[in-house]
Amino acid sequence: LAQDGFPISEYNNGSSTSQGRKNGQRSFQGNCDENIHYERRGYELWRSHLQEDDGNTAMREAHEDLHVRHTPPTTQDYNRKVRWHDEDRIHITVWRRERRPSKREMEENGQDGTSETWFKITVPCGRKYDKTWLLDSIQSHCSVPFTPVDFHYVKMQAQFFVQDINTASALKNISYKIHDDENQKICIFVNHSIVPHSVQNKLKPEQLEQLKLTMNKRYDVFKQALDLQSFRFDPDLVDHDIDMILNRRHCMAITLNIIEENFPELLSLDLRSNKLYQLDGLSDIIQKAPKVKILNLSKNKLKSAWELDKIKGLELKELCLEGNPLCNNFSDHSAYVRAIRDCFPKLLCLDGQQLDASLTVEIEVPDIMRPCKESYKGSETLKNLVLQFLQQYYWIYDYGDRQGLLDAYHDEACFSLTIPFNPEDPAPVSLDKYSKRSRNMKKRKDPILRVQLLKHTKHDVVDSLSMLPKTQHDFSSFVVDMCVQTEKMLCFSVNGVFKEVQVEEMPQVHVRGFTRIFIAISASNFNLCIVNDQLFVRDASPEETLNASFIPVPAPSSSSVPILPKEQQEMVQAFSTQSRMKFEWSWKCLEDNEWDYVRAGQVFSILKAEGRIPEEAFKQ
Repeated sequence: LAQDGFPISEYNNGSSTSQGRKNGQRSFQGNCDENIHYERRGYELWRSHLQEDDGNTAMREAHEDLHVRHTPPTTQDYNRKVRWHDEDRIHITVWRRERRPSKREMEENGQDGTSETWFKITVPCGRKYDKTWLLDSIQSHCSVPFTPVDFHYVKMQAQFFVQDINTASALKNISYKIHDDENQKICIFVNHSIVPHSVQNKLKPEQLEQLKLTMNKRYDVFKQALDLQSFRFDPDLVDHDIDMILNRRHCMAITLNIIEENFPELLSLDLRSNKLYQLDGLSDIIQKAPKVKILNLSKNKLKSAWELDKIKGLELKELCLEGNPLCNNFSDHSAYVRAIRDCFPKLLCLDGQQLDASLTVEIEVPDIMRPCKESYKGSETLKNLVLQFLQQYYWIYDYGDRQGLLDAYHDEACFSLTIPFNPEDPAPVSLDKYSKRSRNMKKRKDPILRVQLLKHTKHDVVDSLSMLPKTQHDFSSFVVDMCVQTEKMLCFSVNGVFKEVQVEEMPQVHVRGFTRIFIAISASNFNLCIVNDQLFVRDASPEETLNASFIPVPAPSSSSVPILPKEQQEMVQAFSTQSRMKFEWSWKCLEDNEWDYVRAGQVFSILKAEGRIPEEAFKQ
């Protein structure tokens, strides 16, 4: 990413803050003896009584109240009873007075009844880091060796658990002492936690053996296929009191470990009807079962195609998603196919329907051709294609309804706006209409705001463009350069100036300089279809303002009037004014007469007198 802008992509469905706070935190207390909190979709929306907002506060209390927190449960005023309802989606913690711990609790807490102290470790924005790199970096800086328990991602955060206070204290001490590749400091939050679910629900050895037997029964050795549809309700598991809910991370982790150990050649995995609403737990399949080519996720609860990014490392040939809410998120079937193929480029079959193999985008990096030069074969064709596209685009952008630009963008297109960042003038008044939408990463430190300012999907892109000031671009100032061209993609940049159209409340004319980078693929209506659009706006220099010439651009026609030099634009404009012909007809007349203004005027007069110029050539 260039520091002054032009990020290619940064998506994310969720949100977090750099302080590690969670959205929508509330508590609902009916009386002094009960405190209820819910966990839904793996995101803790309300905290339990043991959890704190601030890692420093939690650690300070841990040291100050160590004796109290480690006293046996029989001497504490309150004890908790944990209940799980609706397949791990609602967690109710009820606090009762003076309850003696059960035998199972005594076994979990130690023979002497001393309760374990668990801590949740949170790395805000940890999702952007590779799991192995992140854990290795933390371990190398931490003075106490530790084993992370239940590492996972929650929205943008990375989280795991550790068991003792010494480890938690050592992890707290290395916050902001680790730097990533961009020299950004990584903060670490430490909070008290309940016992992780993977520890609470750890299977007994005999249960684990029964689970392996059940999975063996479901494995087809000839097809190398494992059928785990409706896995929780398998009679062999129910009879042995084994509750395998695969939308729980620890259940999926156990399943993947068994697959890795017992079915290393697995090619097909069926996870139908398991009520999966996120794929965090399945993300390890890339390491555990890398040979899987067929995956059935139908009849689950997946709501967003972004979930598939978590398993996009699989080289799938067949995928089934029908019956998931995400299938209804697309305007048409082609948009649905494109979105899924973005994750799995080699996909040949989706929801039981064969896909056109000729459209499959290979993941190998194609050979990159050199930027256009006059000696490059086909450069004129590409140049005309780009110039025609720019004329069509900026005609609508400047003079039409910008909603008409929808056809120019891909369904999943991205757009970002950036203005220059000057530490001495961080919020320039002259660019105030752009500053709130600027995504300059030197200025925007909040990762959530950066995500919000990256517009994703063509409707969000065009809506964002429609909110920018009305403009008139100087086509004669345009400098167009083709950066990269491959068989399926074209990247080109446009530099120039524009002025903001005067309105009553803003009588002063502002001239701006701009750079725009388009990444496009081939399409029908606009000939090119934009997949990424990056706009950089600045104040024009005095020289640029002086040389700017804002002549109205003609509406594009089937004849595709090219972008003209400044002198020729002025000639066409003058000829159009005198002859009252439309811009493109005036251009045609001058072009046919080799830009001899006098001769073109004489020819026009003769043809008009003979009635040989059609009515549609004249302005209404």
